[in-house]
Amino acid sequence: MTDKQEWQYLYVLLKLADMGAYKRTAKISTEYLATKLGISQQTASRYLIELEHKGWIKRDISPAGSLIKIEDIAFRALQKLYANLKLLIEKSYPPSVTLEGTVFTGLGEGAYYISKESYSKQIMEKLGFEPFPGTLNLKLTSDYDIKTRMDLDVYPALEVMGFQNKDRSFGLVKCYPAIIGGKVKGALVTALRSHYDSSVLELIAPVCLRKKLGLKDNHKVKVEISTVI
Repeated sequence: MTDKQEWQYLYVLLKLADMGAYKRTAKISTEYLATKLGISQQTASRYLIELEHKGWIKRDISPAGSLIKIEDIAFRALQKLYANLKLLIEKSYPPSVTLEGTVFTGLGEGAYYISKESYSKQIMEKLGFEPFPGTLNLKLTSDYDIKTRMDLDVYPALEVMGFQNKDRSFGLVKCYPAIIGGKVKGALVTALRSHYDSSVLELIAPVCLRKKLGLKDNHKVKVEISTVI
């Protein structure tokens, strides 16, 4: 089942619930359902047949209309939808933000830091992948992208703790799960000590992002960054 079909079925369920089929049996004609949904009677009838085949509704057909009751499995689907909407509406920040930046060659610091075992081990534990030893650097140019990136600093993040070896100390790194270029799961990393300001994104992934996405300097890349930790 596609996402589109899922949303269509949920929308029909909401209308059926609104017409009384929520936790009890309601008499609903396909003509009336079609009017409520703004679709043809034939399409409304098809939706009812598909929902019945999925086990989401119980339906008994009579000359006056269908006797319909939403089943428990569909009730749970509506509960899940409600929980997701409640979480989204009550949050003071969005579940994700999308930024666009231009690829540039960095200072090579990413490879140095990510290759440190204490960092890479924590990234594996908290993000679920072994990071490629290097970062993809993107320069943000629009005021919107830069401001949105700055807003991320107050959102929850996965924290990779700092450590100290015999030579120096390494600071805390904040990580935000991300989808890079619409294809690769990785993360935005922000170090408390960095040569870059908020106009730069440093991205990590289990693969070389330049090679995987066919990127060169000055190419533009979109990054969807999750704030749901």
